[in-house]
Amino acid sequence: MIRVILVDDHTLIREGLRRALDRADGLSVVGEASSVLEARAVAHHTTPDVAVVDVRLPDGNGIDLCRELRDEDPARGVVILTMYGDTDHLLKSRDAGASTFVSKDAPASEVITAIRHAAAHPDEFMAAGLAEALASRQRGEAVALTKREQEVLALLADGLGVAGISQELFISESTTKTHVAKIYAKLGASNRAQALMTAIRRGLVRG
Repeated sequence: MIRVILVDDHTLIREGLRRALDRADGLSVVGEASSVLEARAVAHHTTPDVAVVDVRLPDGNGIDLCRELRDEDPARGVVILTMYGDTDHLLKSRDAGASTFVSKDAPASEVITAIRHAAAHPDEFMAAGLAEALASRQRGEAVALTKREQEVLALLADGLGVAGISQELFISESTTKTHVAKIYAKLGASNRAQALMTAIRRGLVRG
């Protein structure tokens, strides 16, 4: 049985993850935390095999917490779960000792796969859905954007923010943020300016 703790300040996200993990064979949620301080205490008392950690926490940084949890127990796996799918967060997570890096919009099955990987191979970094984007950027290959991502990128280039893009495309701001994060990851950018510069250079939008 793989013992898991969930660290996220959003109760609904923790509840959703717990329900998904409770239905999976061989996984047991042994604790939850909504902050770095709580996570330290929960990890100490429950000795989990894997910690699923959000990047943004109210009292600190999930990537720094990842480093702490791995230093405390090198055999413990850590899954970084985040809305921020850019390569900067990916590399920082890897350097902090994370086992996997998964987007919050990933299906539950992908999170479960990440947890199993983290338990079996805590030292082997796997970025679900993002490692390929990083490798592609390093090789200078063409960036493959979905139709919706192309629409979002075009509106970013027009100067619209998340709220404006959401209204224009009739989608929620949360969905827009997810598309923007994926665009940043595929372009190897950490902000709008970098993304647009790369997009212009690759002919994805007009300069």
